[in-house]
Amino acid sequence: MAAGWHQFKAAAGGALKTLLLGPCLVLCLCLSLLLTACSGGGGPITGNYVEDTVSVADALLSTLGVAADDPGRGDSETEARALINSYMARYRPRPDVNGLASFTTMQTALNSLAGHYANYPNRPVPDSLRERLTKELKKAETGATRGA
Repeated sequence: MAAGWHQFKAAAGGALKTLLLGPCLVLCLCLSLLLTACSGGGGPITGNYVEDTVSVADALLSTLGVAADDPGRGDSETEARALINSYMARYRPRPDVNGLASFTTMQTALNSLAGHYANYPNRPVPDSLRERLTKELKKAETGATRGA
């Protein structure tokens, strides 16, 4: 009789462990994802639209100013692409921002620059595009600080 009880107890304990293991793993995964998503390591985008627009515009203007033969141009362009993606991911879904004229101007400039980097990764930005982007980025910066 005692052997039967120990076998039942061992079988029930194993089933209980198996039954609880799945939900525990799911809970741990959810908590780790939640904590990762809520961490403050969002990079240079702070969530303040005006500050972010000004800082992104300034960073992109300095990237546009990097000479074509500069050895750090590739790294600057890679950082610029990441900054563009972060900015657009943060502000495109926000209806309180994406209706502003400054955001529309900024979006046009960012799409043009991202398109150039995607289609011509080894070529410098042409002068005509650089001039247009400079005007649009400065206009977006000014509009954002004015609240438009």
